[in-house]
Amino acid sequence: MAEAFIVAALRSACGRRNGRLAGWHPVDLAAEIIDALVERCEIDPAAVDDVILGCVGQAGEQAANVARNAVLASRLPESVPGTSVDRQCGSSQQALHFAAQAVMSGVMDCVIAGGVESMSRVPMGLPMELPRQAGLGHYVSPRLAARYPGVEFSQFAGAEMLAAKYRLTKDQLDAYALESHRRAAAATRSGAFAAEILPLAVRRADGSSEPEPHAIDEGIRFDATPEGFAGVRLLREGGTVTAANASQIADGASGVLVVNERGLRRLGLAPLARIHSMNVFGHDPVVMLEAPIPATAAALHKAGLALDDVDCFEVNEAFASVALAWLQATGADPARLNVNGGAIALGHPLGASGTKLMTTLVHTLRRRGGRFGLQAMCEGGGMANVTIVERL
Repeated sequence: MAEAFIVAALRSACGRRNGRLAGWHPVDLAAEIIDALVERCEIDPAAVDDVILGCVGQAGEQAANVARNAVLASRLPESVPGTSVDRQCGSSQQALHFAAQAVMSGVMDCVIAGGVESMSRVPMGLPMELPRQAGLGHYVSPRLAARYPGVEFSQFAGAEMLAAKYRLTKDQLDAYALESHRRAAAATRSGAFAAEILPLAVRRADGSSEPEPHAIDEGIRFDATPEGFAGVRLLREGGTVTAANASQIADGASGVLVVNERGLRRLGLAPLARIHSMNVFGHDPVVMLEAPIPATAAALHKAGLALDDVDCFEVNEAFASVALAWLQATGADPARLNVNGGAIALGHPLGASGTKLMTTLVHTLRRRGGRFGLQAMCEGGGMANVTIVERL
């Protein structure tokens, strides 16, 4: 079987809800990433065999196969198809897995995998709420409810369950969240994100007609303090989770260009990284957010690697309790986890976060001279994708 290589990886800087990217239609936002990947690789746009995009809120402006619409809004010829994937928060990571599987099989040689989410323009939960409001039923069926009493699309409840199971206090969650902002601020100031961020034109804050580039993640609190985090109200009385120690609602897009050996030769490309291993894992849908822990163990076993072989980890910071529980259960070195901060500081544009994290992971490995990187995402329904890449 052929191997899969990442030859380009880009993301937008995240925008806060109703912030700097709110003026971008998600289709056009994804199209910008697609065009930039092709331009960076200097390939014929017609060489792309398929575009696979993750998107969670597939309603409104993100309905009707957002991936195909993004292709049609891009500079790719209309002969290039597109398909959209929903594996909840891991949607674009799954898009990457599908792209890698396609080129490894030899059916395709060059595939763009990515994701997009405008949480400003398509609010979280909209695809579930619209049918319910219209009296068209609920996604939890009687048989599902009978098998899993209490199952519901409430990741906040899952975050509290996780904190309770691993005996995590609010002070610990807040301290982790503060460190996420500090790392993200340091990475931004040092230019660590410069190679991975595609600047996008946005309106100036003063309202002038001349646009300015958006190239800094909007949610980072450069002046974050422990006192500021401590003062944020709890989302549930007696709980541990606050808006400050959870991921930020955000707008954004990201993408990677994936090829096999034949694609490397035919297109004259140099690889950034090789897909070393891919894994997806199902777990308890009620707690929902614990799946990255067993998924990581399974992925390392499958890859024949030990935890210490991995130089950098990107574990999505859906909540601070997810990252802290993962650290506690795996025994990984905290200094190798989310070294540039995570979604608590940078934002979590649901469908875009998978390839967003992969973009950061690939560029971080290259910048730091590491060899192996591991990415894990908790996902609605109690799932997790894990991808291990090797820098080349």
